[in-house]
Amino acid sequence: MTPSFDLIGLVVADMAASLAFYRRLGLNIPLSADTEAHVEVTLDGGLRLAWDTVDTIRSFDPAWNPATGGPRMSLAFRCDGPEEVDRLYGDLVQAGYPGHLPPWDAFWGQRYAVVHDPDGNGVDLFAPLPGT
Repeated sequence: MTPSFDLIGLVVADMAASLAFYRRLGLNIPLSADTEAHVEVTLDGGLRLAWDTVDTIRSFDPAWNPATGGPRMSLAFRCDGPEEVDRLYGDLVQAGYPGHLPPWDAFWGQRYAVVHDPDGNGVDLFAPLPGT
């Protein structure tokens, strides 16, 4: 049997704050999940995205500590077009989320931007540029 990639897990300091951020990106997460210790949603295509509180992780791995020195992974969200990258980045920064790289036209043919979620994870926003 070959393993299949099924879930991306994020460890969060504040479940409600993290879920509010990802709802702004269009994920359908019920408001009742804000007080849960573990939350997961199934994305289009079947891949699951999960959030666990620090306490949940430490319940089975007491020595767990968050990484230091910056995030080593990011999630990327495809937008409908370059204008949506600009709008969404602006909306998130205006809402108080830290912008990391403002929108730019990347040499690989995409409009690209990076914002950080409440736990410092990079979240890339991208869309193909016209004609690419």
